[in-house]
Amino acid sequence: MNSDTSPEPGARGPAPERSDAPEGPRGWTSVVVESPIGPLFLAATAAGLVRVAFHADARTAARERAALAARLGGPEDPATGAHAVEAAGEALERYFAGDGELAGPPLDWSLVTGFQREVLRVLAAEVPFGAVVGYGELARRVGQPGAAQAVGLAMGANPLPLFVACHRVVERDGGIGGFGGGVETKRQLLALEGVLPEPLF
Repeated sequence: MNSDTSPEPGARGPAPERSDAPEGPRGWTSVVVESPIGPLFLAATAAGLVRVAFHADARTAARERAALAARLGGPEDPATGAHAVEAAGEALERYFAGDGELAGPPLDWSLVTGFQREVLRVLAAEVPFGAVVGYGELARRVGQPGAAQAVGLAMGANPLPLFVACHRVVERDGGIGGFGGGVETKRQLLALEGVLPEPLF
């Protein structure tokens, strides 16, 4: 990889629906699911999947739940969002089994705003399974060609990794770039999508 974009992308699945949830306290629920890259924390509101977090051991899951209670204005309600977290878990199983694009429940974008939300929406809409994009190219696509660093910050603030695939954003010179789930996790995901060779160990 020595450019900001990949070759012609491969097979593309249906894009997840997107939801902008209303303001005010909202119910939500969460689960932790196992995956080939470790336990994943999934949370959803009635509007859709709202949070995904990597390396979800007991401490991480507790921290995520406390943060969501503060951000969404109330405690967890297992009856709210249960269908969305179930659909997300099933979609992840298919994705890690090699079925292609990760298509799951609607997405609740309410944990991210402004430029960061705009960047993440463009990423979700325009960079499919099997493709990568450079930070600078993604900045150009949102009409801010000098904002590569801000794009990097948006990737770090992504509340919905995997479903909004920030692992597909790489450095212009071919470097893999950073990743909130860790560089080795990013490498595994890009290998799964056929962008990199499978890790040797």
